[in-house]
Amino acid sequence: RAVSETSMNAASSRSHCIFTISLESRPHGSATVRRSKLQLVDLAGSERVAKTGATGSTLTEAININTSLHFLEMVILALHEKAKKGDRHVPYRNSLLTSVLRDSLGGNCKTVMVAAMHPGEAHTDESISTCRFSQRVAQIKNEVSLNEEVDPAVLIARLKEENKRL
Repeated sequence: RAVSETSMNAASSRSHCIFTISLESRPHGSATVRRSKLQLVDLAGSERVAKTGATGSTLTEAININTSLHFLEMVILALHEKAKKGDRHVPYRNSLLTSVLRDSLGGNCKTVMVAAMHPGEAHTDESISTCRFSQRVAQIKNEVSLNEEVDPAVLIARLKEENKRL
């Protein structure tokens, strides 16, 4: 996680952070496996370069952050349109961020978003932008189902054992 000082924030995060926990449960003696994934995502906030006065590597970081957030916004808008009008291409492959978050955005999962905003009057534009983004995320509805499958190795071993008994 990279942090740097800007004119708007003394401890500005300069990167997104995704923490993924994969869970697997298998009842004893069963060939059925249940899988789940928990993703905790901390997105770096978008920056108005003119406001932050960013230069050099900080400017490059700001451009990269804004670009990835733009691609995330494109995916969210495409998912919203897909829900309204049906079949629509969702551009998950435009960035690494949207590829990694594919399941969380439009897949088989429950998604919760928490938005942090600055209370200062000078940051009203950014706060309104964050609220609009959060509202669009809230409009995405995912169909959630149980991630359950049969483990082929256990099933094959069980069938071999049954063949020996016969």
